[in-house]
Amino acid sequence: MAQTFFIKNMVCNRCKMTILNLLREKGFQVESVELGKIVVNEISDGSYVELEKELNSFGFEIIKDTAKALVEKIKIALIQQIDEGDKDIILVNLAKELGKNYALLSKTFSKSEGMTLEKYVINLKIEKAKEYIQLNQHNFSEIAYSLYYKNSSHLAKQFKSCTGMSMTEYKNLQSGYRIPLDEIV
Repeated sequence: MAQTFFIKNMVCNRCKMTILNLLREKGFQVESVELGKIVVNEISDGSYVELEKELNSFGFEIIKDTAKALVEKIKIALIQQIDEGDKDIILVNLAKELGKNYALLSKTFSKSEGMTLEKYVINLKIEKAKEYIQLNQHNFSEIAYSLYYKNSSHLAKQFKSCTGMSMTEYKNLQSGYRIPLDEIV
């Protein structure tokens, strides 16, 4: 019988590949690997301890608490929306996608992470803006447009508020610091 595990800090395709390779290397029968979730054939208690230890060595963690699992699902869904350039980063749609009431999602997220869902989305967008600035392929207006801001001044204000510097100051830094998406909270 298959067992499902929710995994913390699994936020990108490289994470999926890392975990898939790890599971195969350790001889686990993998049914599926998705962002934040793995499904393996039934494993013994000893194998579970080994799996948990191996995942931890790569910075991943098995989520045992259902509320934390829900928060991880929320984070993964929002990161995917940002990465895919989804113009409809509407948190109410997130509730539909996860099959939960928005008020429950918001309360659970805020209680667990100490920040509102809205603030989390802003932080994700700011990190994506930093990435675009570092790639130096778009001007600030194009970056704002790609992140679905109504105008570049709105992005500029949020950027300054979150980072303490203007987008131009950030661009002029020799090595702009970015926060890994799995560490935003």
